[in-house]
Amino acid sequence: MNEQESGYDVLVVGTGASGMSAAVTAAYEGLKVLVVDKAPVYGGTTARSGGWLWIPGTKLAKEQGISEPAGAARAYLQHETTTHFDAARVDAFIENGPKAIDFFTEKTCVQFDMPPVFPDYHAEAPGGQPGGRSMVTRPFDARELGDYVSKLAPPVPELTVFGMMLGSGKELWHFLRAFKSIESFWYVAKRFGGHLVDVMRYGRGMTLTNGNALAGRLAKAGMDLNIPVWLNAPVKKLIVEGDAVVGATVVRDGNPIEIRVRRGVVLACGGFPYDVERRKQLFPHAPTGREHFTPSPALNTGDGLRLGESVGGWVDPTIPNAAAWCPTSVVQRKDGTQGVMPHFIDRAKPGVIAVTTKGRRFTNEALSYHDFIQALVKACKGSSEVTCWLVCDHQHLREYGLGAVAPFPLPIGKHLKSGYLKRGNSLQELASVIGVPAASLQEEVEVFNRDAASGIDTKFSKGSTAYNRYQGDSLVRPNPCMAPILKGPFYAIKVVVGEIGTFAGLATDESCQVLSKDRQPVKGLYAVGNDAASIMGGNYPGAGITLGPALTFGYVVGQTLAKKASEPIDRTSRVSAERLQPQAA
Repeated sequence: MNEQESGYDVLVVGTGASGMSAAVTAAYEGLKVLVVDKAPVYGGTTARSGGWLWIPGTKLAKEQGISEPAGAARAYLQHETTTHFDAARVDAFIENGPKAIDFFTEKTCVQFDMPPVFPDYHAEAPGGQPGGRSMVTRPFDARELGDYVSKLAPPVPELTVFGMMLGSGKELWHFLRAFKSIESFWYVAKRFGGHLVDVMRYGRGMTLTNGNALAGRLAKAGMDLNIPVWLNAPVKKLIVEGDAVVGATVVRDGNPIEIRVRRGVVLACGGFPYDVERRKQLFPHAPTGREHFTPSPALNTGDGLRLGESVGGWVDPTIPNAAAWCPTSVVQRKDGTQGVMPHFIDRAKPGVIAVTTKGRRFTNEALSYHDFIQALVKACKGSSEVTCWLVCDHQHLREYGLGAVAPFPLPIGKHLKSGYLKRGNSLQELASVIGVPAASLQEEVEVFNRDAASGIDTKFSKGSTAYNRYQGDSLVRPNPCMAPILKGPFYAIKVVVGEIGTFAGLATDESCQVLSKDRQPVKGLYAVGNDAASIMGGNYPGAGITLGPALTFGYVVGQTLAKKASEPIDRTSRVSAERLQPQAA
């Protein structure tokens, strides 16, 4: 017989940004919240992410002197989402995004930094902006988590240097210029020194950046509100009474426990990146569901979607792109496991091109990762494999790195030995090594080199947009995304299709309530984050379009549940003088 626990107002399933945002908001408003996660660590996909959030119209932008015309954000999203523009949800996001940022920055330890310039991915489109919408989580001292830091999900190893997380933006800029600038050299030296001291003292680095910082900050906000967190605690089924979801059966320490709630259940399980059957259904490049590589957590197997469907929720299969596509490469780790390296910015750097197995360029390499993969899938139509090669010369590789290969002075031998990095003393030899026509590769390099001299990519306009140029090298002229590929040895890395989160999810309304196929609400059930259908309509308008809505709609559902008619809320227990650690099973 199942054990029973009652007395909770809200059950949140998942510890990523959307789930913890909902939990923290609801708890701050006085609700009694329980958070559960089937993983042995907390943070979900958020802990592996870049930690960027895309939210228009925030106070942070205004403090930078950045303002945007009224209606611009809505016009941009309407342009980007095309056939799947959901006016009610988009309006809710635009209205509540700035409120969510104000709440977290003013009431909790969750803080962000807004760079003065980070263009929308399609800044030239109607309503697009050259900056003021993308913000990054401020670095966080993990010591504030106490012993609970050991349960924080780690970042993607391939995105660290000796286990050290590098902050996006200015910090990464310093690391790329460590041997070109005295200022950057000293910055990197101090950063490494601090990391080594932390490793000797604590066994790990204590400066959290990017998504790990966001997961850590949200965990600390939850700790400050005494929100219990059960790890290793999967949800097996939802409990329905009458026509409403009133709780869920959670397995803890091997025992099924019925959790009854007064206000609602919030699904925030991270989407379906490892659900092979749903990938087979929704990913055109993966006919068996297995032709896909993702850095997302392996336990994100679509539980939230299946739970929602089990009580009448609906997942829209018509969304143009079912995931946030990302070019990835597969790395063999020392322990024999495979790592997946996302290629976010290396393609935009000068002196690198992408070619198909036919040896031909097929798109602007500096496009956003989502757009790049769409172009790759189209170029490989009819081929047995959706893949391409990133190609550069020795000077470029040692100056910028490529994929998991770090720039000078870190060695490249292990990557050559494993076969991750391919090398040829000439372009003809490299073509033979990677199995592409030598004449085609030679011709593409010759045209690219000629165009690099003028700064105009006559084939695909690399470096022609604000986003292209932002990801290039501003010190390279006349085009920050183009430099000739001249002197061997030459190198190549194989790129395949992956994603950084799924877009297809449960249909919800503007208050995050799950909807059936005929748009009827499933009472008592809510979905946020990647368990909810993305408001971006299967497209990727800018940096942080997953985490921005995740934090925002987590805040929205927390507010919604706090206002839901029920017994009075005991607001006096909102913040306890005694700080309780979240509980791991």
